[in-house]
Amino acid sequence: MSRSIVRQSKFRHVFGLAVKAEQAYDDIRVSKVTWDSSFCAVNPKFLAVIVESSGGGAFLVLPLSKTGRVDKNYPLVIGHSGPVLDIDWCPHDDNILASCSEDCTAMVWQIPDHSLTRPLSDPVVVLEGHSKRVGIVSWHPTARNILLTAGSDNLIIIWNVGTGEPLISMDDHPDLIYSVSWNRNGSLFCTTCKDRRLRVCDPRKREVVAERLAPHEGIRPMRAIFIRDGNIFTTGFTRMSQRELGLWDPTNFEEPIALLELDTSNGVLLPYYDADANMVYLCGKGDSSVRYFEITEEVPYVHYLNTFSSKEPQRGMGFMPKRGVDVTKCEIARLYKLLDKKCEPITMTVPRKSDLFQDDLYPDTAGPDPAMEPEEWLDGRDEDPILISMRGGYVPPKSRELKVSKKNVLDSRPTTRRSMSTLDTNSLPPQLLERLLEELQNLKATVLSQEKRICDLENKLSQYTNGTA
Repeated sequence: MSRSIVRQSKFRHVFGLAVKAEQAYDDIRVSKVTWDSSFCAVNPKFLAVIVESSGGGAFLVLPLSKTGRVDKNYPLVIGHSGPVLDIDWCPHDDNILASCSEDCTAMVWQIPDHSLTRPLSDPVVVLEGHSKRVGIVSWHPTARNILLTAGSDNLIIIWNVGTGEPLISMDDHPDLIYSVSWNRNGSLFCTTCKDRRLRVCDPRKREVVAERLAPHEGIRPMRAIFIRDGNIFTTGFTRMSQRELGLWDPTNFEEPIALLELDTSNGVLLPYYDADANMVYLCGKGDSSVRYFEITEEVPYVHYLNTFSSKEPQRGMGFMPKRGVDVTKCEIARLYKLLDKKCEPITMTVPRKSDLFQDDLYPDTAGPDPAMEPEEWLDGRDEDPILISMRGGYVPPKSRELKVSKKNVLDSRPTTRRSMSTLDTNSLPPQLLERLLEELQNLKATVLSQEKRICDLENKLSQYTNGTA
């Protein structure tokens, strides 16, 4: 009599659980823009959601503790003149967020530790280099201030946000770029494109080092992410429009390591990867379920674990970095599911009876400190993330100001006209000089009076919000 052998895994019994209604975020007008991004980004301090907004693009930033109903007049981040398409928190500073928009720009924002009291409209830096809408922003995993943007002009630009200057520009894609994912040390990134090719790019050599035509035979959008060991996990569609996942070795794209058909549905599967557990969570837009898989070195390499199901379909999803989970409850992941007017956290938990810290569930994870400076990365250095222990949980540090030096930006731009301060005043007629000085004094007086008016209004607003008015 043969006995079936059950695969041993500490993640075999992981289960998902939606939080109670009072711990969700209600009355959020989630964006209805037709773009296949997650519309949500989360870190150990904040939840950010792209929302509907008249007269431009906006997103909402809430402290994680501000659960319950969100006031309809809650201040938004409103710097973009077109709909916001993607947002991404900086892995090295929990107060820094990047956004991109249909207005052809990307912007970097400094979010204060406390709740916003008025709309935030002044970004730390504006990144202008694309000629069409910018649909993807992605921070470098280990180098400080390195940000990647990808636009509908089929261009990928890598920026140093500390100076606001573009460092690298790549135009190897002939069509729309669907997704971009850095590898663990940020030496390479992989992309999927509308031309049905999966590419691996070396940004510092400015070249495509490997590519595969049609890893999934269907014509609908694909997604690809690098996993911990350097392989690439993909989602896409078969020729018969069935959803499919694949695992590939970028050094040998001829045959997949694994290829698995899932179901028939129209929604693009968005993969979220947990490098510590080597697990992938698949969230389809329009689905009401989240499937999760474990990747191992044993056949069939990608192992189905379970499915979390709920009643309402999801509009998007946010994935908490490992340092933001609750180690006291054996929580290994937390997803933030976007509904039409709500954001609902979902906890993924390993059932354990002991209340002690579980070393096997929480290996040292990527911390908030960058491993190198932008100049070091540009010169060819590679470093893995600096790891921190999860024992005792993670406490986010206070906000650090992002300083932007515009020196390089100004030096790199051609001078089109001289400012008045560089003109030789001796060459000006005395009457014109007097008139200019008088106009300058009047402008200074106007600015001072407006600043005083702003201060008065802010004081009144503060008194009103504190209930002391």
